[in-house]
Amino acid sequence: MADLQRDESTERSASELVFDWNSRNRRWSLSPLKDKQLTFFDETLRDGIQSPSVRDPSLEEKQEILRLTASLGIQSVDLGLPGAGARAVEDVTALIEYAEREKLGIEYACAARTHEKDINAVADIADKTGKPIMVYAFLGSSPIRLFTENWSIQTLLDRTRSSAELCRKRGLEMCFVTEDTTRSTPQVLNQLFSCAVEHGVTRLCLCDTVGHATPDGVRDLVTFTRMLLEAIDMTHVGIDWHGHNDRGLGVTNNIIALENGADRIHGTALGIGERVGNASLDQTLMNLKLLGEIDYDLTNLVPWCEAVAKACEVPIHQQYPLVGADAFRTATGVHASAVIKAIKTGDVDLADRIYSGVPANWFGKQQAIEVGFMSGESNVRYWLSSRDIEVEEALVKRIFAKAKSTSHILTDAEIMAEVDAHRASN
Repeated sequence: MADLQRDESTERSASELVFDWNSRNRRWSLSPLKDKQLTFFDETLRDGIQSPSVRDPSLEEKQEILRLTASLGIQSVDLGLPGAGARAVEDVTALIEYAEREKLGIEYACAARTHEKDINAVADIADKTGKPIMVYAFLGSSPIRLFTENWSIQTLLDRTRSSAELCRKRGLEMCFVTEDTTRSTPQVLNQLFSCAVEHGVTRLCLCDTVGHATPDGVRDLVTFTRMLLEAIDMTHVGIDWHGHNDRGLGVTNNIIALENGADRIHGTALGIGERVGNASLDQTLMNLKLLGEIDYDLTNLVPWCEAVAKACEVPIHQQYPLVGADAFRTATGVHASAVIKAIKTGDVDLADRIYSGVPANWFGKQQAIEVGFMSGESNVRYWLSSRDIEVEEALVKRIFAKAKSTSHILTDAEIMAEVDAHRASN
C-alpha cells in the first residue's frame, strides 16, 4: 500500500502535494485591480538612504541598482529629492540620462516639499532631460504635526493648492503626499484630498510615516479614501500606499492596502529606511508572486538586494527571508533527510517545497545541506556525494563524530580536514 501511494504521488506536481489554506477561503484577488494598472514604487534611492546606518551610494552604484530595479518589472522609481542641493540635482539628472540610454522603461518620480524651490528643482530637471517626472509633494497632516509646527488647516490648504498650481504651470504631474496620514483625522484628510484633486493632483499617497498602522487601520483608511474619491467623482485619481515597519507590519500592510483599493505600493530593497525601515519591497513582491497575483520574473530579486546591501553597506541578516544566507540552508537531521530524499527524485520543485514555503528555484536560489551538531549521517553522505567525494562509511562516521563534538555548523574547511586526515590514515 505504501509503495502504491508513493507511485501515485510521483505522478503529481509538487504544488499538488501542498494543501494551501491561504487560498481555501481567500476573500481577495488582484484581478479587479488589474484594470487600474497596479504598479510598484521603489523608494530605495530616496527614502531608503535616509536610514542613519547607510552609506549614500556612488552614482555608478545607483545606476546598477536602477538597472536591477527595472529588471524586476518595478514600474516607478523615486530618484531623490532635488531640493536638497546640487548633488541631488546632478544624481537625479544623471540617473534619468542613464535610464534613457539603457532603455530601462521606468517612470521617474522625485520627492519635494510643498515649497516652490523644491518643485522648481524637479521641473528644471524635467526641462533639461525632456522627460516627465512626477512630483511627490509631501506635507504633514496629523494633529501632532500641526501642533508642533503651529500650522492651521488653512496653512495646509494653501500649500496644497499652491503646490498643485505650480506643478500644473511647470507641466508636472503631482502626487499629493500626506505625511503621517495614518494618524490624521478624517475631517482634515477630507479637506486636503478634496482640495488636491480639485487642483489637478492625479494621485494621493497615504503614508504610514511612523509605522503606526495595523491591518485594520490600513483597511479603514484606504477604504475611506476610495469612497471619498467616488463621492466627488474623482475615481481616476490613483491611491498610493507608503508604509514603514515600526510594528513589523510593513509587508502585511502593503498587501492589505492592495486588498482594499490602493493601486500603487511603495517599498525599499531590504526594507532600508529611517528607524527600523520602510516596508520591504522585495518581500512584498515575493509574497505576491507566491500568491499567484503577479507573474513578474523575479530571478534578479536576490541580486538587487545584494547590490543595495553592498552599495549602502547594510549587512543582510542571515535569516532574512529569501535573501539571507540561511534562507534555504539546513543542518537539522530530520529536515535534511527529507530534503535529500526529495533531491534524489530529481524533482527540483519537490526539493524546494518539502521543508520550505518559498520555492528557491523561483528566485534563482537552491537548497543547501550542511553538517552540524544536529545533523544525521545522511547529511554527511549528501555533503560528500554532492562534492564527488567517495562515501566511505569510516569517513562518514569520522565526520559525524566531529560534528557531534562541536557547537556549530562545520565549515567546508573543517570537513575537508577530516577527509584529508582519513585519507592520510589509509
